[in-house]
This record gives sequence, C-alpha cells and structure tokens, in this order.
Amino acid sequence: MLTLALFILLTAVALPSVYATPALLTRVTVLTFLSAAALAANAYSWEGVGSGLGLYSGLIDLTGLSLAAQVFLLSVGAIALVQWAPHAHLSPMATPRIATYPLFALLSSMGGCLLVASGDMVTLYLALELQSFAVYVLAALYRDSESATHSGLLYFLLGGLSSCLILLGFAVVYNQTGITNLESLVTLLSVGGSDSISINWALALGFTAVMTGLLFKVTAAPFHNWGPDVYDGVPTIVTTWIAVLPKISLLTLLYTLSSGLISAMLVVVDTASYDVWALLLLMSSTLSLVVGAVVGLAQRRIKRLLAYSTVSHVGFMLLAMSVNSPEATSAFVFYLVQYTLTAILSFSLLGAISHSSSRGGDVTHDVTLISQLAGLRVRNLPLAFSLLVLLFSLAGVPPLLGFFGKLEVLYSAISGGYYFVSLVAILSSVISASYYLNVIRVAWFDPSAPVSPQTFPHDHFANSRWDYYWAVMRNSEKPVDITAVQSYTISLLTAILVFYMASPSLLLDSARLLALSLFSV
Repeated sequence: MLTLALFILLTAVALPSVYATPALLTRVTVLTFLSAAALAANAYSWEGVGSGLGLYSGLIDLTGLSLAAQVFLLSVGAIALVQWAPHAHLSPMATPRIATYPLFALLSSMGGCLLVASGDMVTLYLALELQSFAVYVLAALYRDSESATHSGLLYFLLGGLSSCLILLGFAVVYNQTGITNLESLVTLLSVGGSDSISINWALALGFTAVMTGLLFKVTAAPFHNWGPDVYDGVPTIVTTWIAVLPKISLLTLLYTLSSGLISAMLVVVDTASYDVWALLLLMSSTLSLVVGAVVGLAQRRIKRLLAYSTVSHVGFMLLAMSVNSPEATSAFVFYLVQYTLTAILSFSLLGAISHSSSRGGDVTHDVTLISQLAGLRVRNLPLAFSLLVLLFSLAGVPPLLGFFGKLEVLYSAISGGYYFVSLVAILSSVISASYYLNVIRVAWFDPSAPVSPQTFPHDHFANSRWDYYWAVMRNSEKPVDITAVQSYTISLLTAILVFYMASPSLLLDSARLLALSLFSV
C-alpha cells in the first residue's frame, strides 16, 4: 500500500499539468497511512501469524508484535503528519521550501514498517537506511534556518557513524557463522554451547557493535549527545517526527533481537558465563536513567529538556527488554505506547504555544526557552491545563497513564530480581519530577514577560504613545489562535492521559496478549 501510494504521488508530482500543494500532499499521505494501518490490522487473520510467518525466503518475518508495531506506527504517523498541513496556510515562510516533504515522511514510514518485520540482516540494514535517510532530509528541511541545517548535518554524520557500526557488527557475525537469517542465527547460538571460546568472543564483539549502533539511534546513554542538539535545532513540527516515528520501529526491533539473543549470547571467562546482550542493555539502561534525570536539571531550553526526558524513558524501556519475561514484554509494549502518546502531545503543545507569538499571519517562531512559557495560564488556560496533564504524566503522577507505564516496568524488573536498577529507576523518576514541576511553575505561576514596543510593528490603533502601549497589551492578551487539527489532536491525547483509568483493559489486555503470543504461553 505504501509503495503503491509513493509511486502514484511521485507520478502526480512529476506531471506538469498537476499542481499538488504541500497541504494536499500531506492530506493524501495521511489517508495513505490510515489505509495501510487498516490493511496491516486485517493481516491478523492470516493463518500462521501467531507463531511467525516467513515471507520471501525468510527476509520478512510477520509476527503479532511486528503487525501491531506497523499498525501503531502508521496511526501515529498520521497523527503527527496531519498537523503539518495547516502550516501551508499561515504564511509562505511557514512552509519548507521543499513542497514534497510528505513523500519523505512516507519513505521513512516504509522503512520503519520493513524494519519491525525484518527477518534477515540484509533486509534489516536496508530498511534501517531507508528510514534513516528520509529522516535526515526531514531534519534539514528548513534550508533558510541555520540551526535546522546544522542539526540536519549533525544528524546525518552521526547517524552514518552508527550505521557503519551496525554494518561492521553484521560483517563480524556473518564471518563467524555464515548466516544472515536472524532466526537461524538465534537457533545456532542457542544450541552451539560454549565449547569454542574464541568464536564466542568474536560474536560478542560483533553484537556489541550492533548494539552500540542501535543504542545510538534510540538516543540511549552514553550515546545520547546528538539527541538534545538535533531536537533543539530543528523546527518543532519536524522534532515531532524525529522523536516518535523512528523510536517506535527501532525500539521494537531492539526488543525483537533481545528476546532471541538474551541467554543465547554467552561468553565464558574462568568457567563463569556472562550474558553479553543482557549486560549491555542493563548498563545502558542504568546510564540512561541517571543521565536523563541529572543532566535534565540543568536545562533551560524546553526541547533540550524533553530530549533528556526521552533518554530517561528509553532507559525504562531498555530495563524491560533486559528482563525478557512475559510480564516485561507486556510492560515494554505498554510503556512504548504511553511514551509515544506523551511525546506527540508534548511537541504538539509546543507547536500550538508557538503560534501565540505570531500576529496576523506572521512567521511562527518556535518556543525555545522554558521562560517563554511564563503566563501561559493567563493567555490560554486549556493549553496550560494540557501542559499540566502532560508533565504530571511524564513525571509518573497517579492516576495518569505515565504512572502505570513506570509501574508495569518496575514490577517486572523487581519480579525478575533486578533490584539495584529498579532502585535507580525510582530515584531517577523522583529527580526528574523536579524539572517537570519547574516547567509547571513557570507556565502557571510566573507572570508574563513585559512586552517591548519594538516586538510589534506600529499599527493603525496607535494614535499616540499610550494608545500604542494599550494596543500592544490588548494584542498580547488575546487567546492563542491554533488550528482545528492541533486543537483536536491535543484534546484527544490529553483525554487519553486523563481518562485512561476509565477503561484500562483495552491497552493492558492487548499488551498481555502480545506478550503471551511471543512466549508461546
């Protein structure tokens, strides 16, 4: 479906008689996402999907988790992309110069769908690069912005480095085993034992390189430094895509690999065996939890703060991966869903708040500093309430959705005997709550910054100096004028966070069924 839509849109754009505006291309792409999500959901009725269905000689492996990830990824992609269309009507400068930007979002989603269903190292790497190159273009979409161009170039160079590490790891693994199929590789490692220590060490180095590249792409510590710079440099509507869509596919892939390689990738040292994959996950999880909580305290820029918040949330999901039990799988799926919903809501709110700084169709300037949120309660109470709910959910305050996500992960970790990392996760949640509360304090209790006459052009209301000041104050107190799409998106996501307890069975039962199907219980 996605491939067919891509060829149709490319043909339509190339025809000189067809004028496809960015808004029209965006809406067609959103409809394509929803249609493809419906087709992926319909694939659950195929025989053999529950135990895994191999296609194209094992290059593609359809399971319950991969289909669920595709449906979720495409649905989230539609929610994230539909907010881009109204930007074409704000002003010519509010739209990127590349009018075909929805096609890059379509390419990125195609790569993500192939990535979660990859059954071979070859298809995995090709799907990873298909998704990555499209995201690189989206990061540098606003060519008139120096910060966006710098962030796109930084993302491209460091993303290329991580891809090289993954390819190097695959080369080492293939050199030692002669196998590219992931299922066959896991089977070989499971029955191979630990007789040949040299081969085990070589495989350990290869899988360490693969793990390093994947952790780099999901902004897990200690490979997280590019994340805050890219999040802060690109425009907010592009940050929404970068922070959400690649994370869904990459974290799902990482969990699929972890479920097979944990307890199979053993290295023997002095008659003692060490699970390399699980140790790498635990170390990265612990560092992510600490770095996301501690370094976030020093941030004064809102998108950098959300980037370090993402690092902390990735730490929770890595902890669930390392436990590798049915309860941990259910917790991972639950946490991934709640993280995605809160991430979309956070950047949608920043985009809506940014519109409050524009007047009369001027260019929208993104909110960059936490201090720019001062007086939001007075300017727009509904947006301030949505921000309050979002930050409480990120902090894990009951009875919001974020609390139950952390509860599920901590319960599975404690049940598996990971007491130290669980304690670190609890302490990091307490520490990170302080910078969430600081943002709430600024938005709800700090007065608005004084308005300077130079910030607005002279208008026809100002017949004298005092009339001018009164006109500025009247304009600054007007409600935030956001688009209907943004309003509906923010309202829906806020309602899900608030009213999750009204019907928790849908998400919980779906996550548990996926966990049971993966473990064949």
